[in-house]
Amino acid sequence: MGWWRVGADTLAGSRFLVSPLAETVASLKTLHAGRAGHPGERAWLARHLPAYRARLAAEPLDALLVRAAISPTWNADFLTPTPLGHGERGFEEEVAVVRATPPAAALADLAVSVGGPVPEPLAAAPDLPGRLAALLEWVWRETVLPEWPRRRRVMEADVAARTARLARDGWAAALDELCPGRTRWLGDGRLQVNARDYPPRSVTGGRLLLVPVTPATGWVSWDDAPEAGERYAIVYPCAGVLADGAGPLVPRALGALLGPARAGVLLRLETPLSTSQLVALTGQGLGSVGRHLKVLHDAGLIRRRRAGRSVLYDRTEAGTVLVRAQERP
Repeated sequence: MGWWRVGADTLAGSRFLVSPLAETVASLKTLHAGRAGHPGERAWLARHLPAYRARLAAEPLDALLVRAAISPTWNADFLTPTPLGHGERGFEEEVAVVRATPPAAALADLAVSVGGPVPEPLAAAPDLPGRLAALLEWVWRETVLPEWPRRRRVMEADVAARTARLARDGWAAALDELCPGRTRWLGDGRLQVNARDYPPRSVTGGRLLLVPVTPATGWVSWDDAPEAGERYAIVYPCAGVLADGAGPLVPRALGALLGPARAGVLLRLETPLSTSQLVALTGQGLGSVGRHLKVLHDAGLIRRRRAGRSVLYDRTEAGTVLVRAQERP
């Protein structure tokens, strides 16, 4: 397994960061795989996969470049630059880093991702970084930007929930849940970052960035050049989008009692969620979710508590009893 040595100072200075480029790269990986990672991606993939495949058919070199840059074991480093970590940057500013990669460095990165010699058409092609940046711009413009506000809400809700878990249970619990099956706090300052047999790295003295994306994928990256400030990133899939957009099935009797939308909010509150997370998961407006929460809270079916800057809601014992009563045959 691959693991990092993480010091207390690094954890104290770590931060969550939304990256439009990471979201675009994750979307490119989904298009490349041609299959949805979770139910919420199915409609998006059905809308955009034909146009993506048509673009690659018109540009065979782009198709070869994507296959080389996205391998089962490692992404080409220039495809996944590590964010600077000084606040969120716009997509155009981030993708400029990809475009500015020296051609020789890009070829070296591709040799690592393919695990051998770079295919001859790529080795002889000029400006591979510019070509990959142009493809990322297409993915951003055509498939991500039209729904960026919704995706951003999902990511911000995920960060709010994980920050609350961090404040409540500490770093070990927060990191264990980041990428189930891949990340795990091993103790003694060791953080497992993937299940592959990679040599350990020391992150002590650097900055640790935790970057959510809505597609069901993730990766790690780093920039350990001292002049730029050492930075290490874990890109992880948001937990909230794993649910189908339709949400949990509302029992007929519970829907008749509370109303289908309000009952759906109650069903989702088996675990603590923020208002913004409920907005992202349900697709309802902020005002509607707020009204549902007020009614449920006044009825004693849910409770609220503050966790840092966020207010989280979950079911009370009465709310749980009501839900479970509807589940009985």
